[in-house]
Amino acid sequence: MREGHRIGNHSLTHGRPLGELSAAETLHEIRGTQELLDNFGDADRLFRPWGTEGALEKRCLNRTAIEHLITEKYTCVLWNSVPRDWADPRGWVERALADTRSHQHTVVVLHDLPTGAMEQLPGFLDELDGSGVEVTTQLPDDCVPILRGRMRTPLDHLTAAIG
Repeated sequence: MREGHRIGNHSLTHGRPLGELSAAETLHEIRGTQELLDNFGDADRLFRPWGTEGALEKRCLNRTAIEHLITEKYTCVLWNSVPRDWADPRGWVERALADTRSHQHTVVVLHDLPTGAMEQLPGFLDELDGSGVEVTTQLPDDCVPILRGRMRTPLDHLTAAIG
């Protein structure tokens, strides 16, 4: 945090997408992690839902999650690059670089799993730097549908009918 990094909520157990959970389970997943993160004091209270295999689809959220994010003034963060680092620990870099070339502002999802994928991270960052890409904590508008509790874009395409 002192170096400018940010920490966000991504659910407590990462067991199932929120769109598959009951209202009580949803609140437990969001609140449980936020209780741990509130000590860090990020005013945006960042929350990123997870999508199975990185997909942005109806199981990402449910009504309870959206209502809670708005009421508690969270910022909901989505993504536009999932280079599948967990499935291809060496090959993800080329996909991520291609994504950074195809988007004006890219939010890349990477996973700190024991796959060896993050051994490629320094080289990836060097490639970005060498090609003039600026790495920043600023988020593009199209990846922030809720900003500090204010709905900016509809989330129907990501919202399950349950919960």
